[in-house]
Amino acid sequence: MRATKREGDGASPIGRHALLDVFYRADQVPRPRTGLPVRPLRRSDGWCDGALDRNYNRPVRLPYPASHEELWRSDRLYDIVVVVDYNVRRRSRNFGSAIFMHVADPAYGPTAGCVALERSHLQQVLAMLPRRATLAIGRHDRISSRSR
Repeated sequence: MRATKREGDGASPIGRHALLDVFYRADQVPRPRTGLPVRPLRRSDGWCDGALDRNYNRPVRLPYPASHEELWRSDRLYDIVVVVDYNVRRRSRNFGSAIFMHVADPAYGPTAGCVALERSHLQQVLAMLPRRATLAIGRHDRISSRSR
């Protein structure tokens, strides 16, 4: 965890962040029950992590010429992915992109700065979240349904 996050540092950004949208693989999991906006992923969904690109830290349609992450993954980690509002609504170049809450790998290995939970736990958490949920990353990580 870092208070001053930088692109590619592998750290999660300390702070309280709104949870914006949920994407899911309709071919792998049922539509998540949640108060957050939900949309099925498409094979052409990506996320730009190229700090010099005009769409930095934004969803993009693949193929995309700048550096990006593919959201339709074969490793199943993005079967459910929640966009965390870190550097999304108010972007600053090189301060970090693609901070998500998503499915953890079976060994609970480290992420590149995201928050990862076991699939069933992620589904349970999402089912409790209202539209204006936040995620607190820091000494006492937690998800809150309090309004911002």
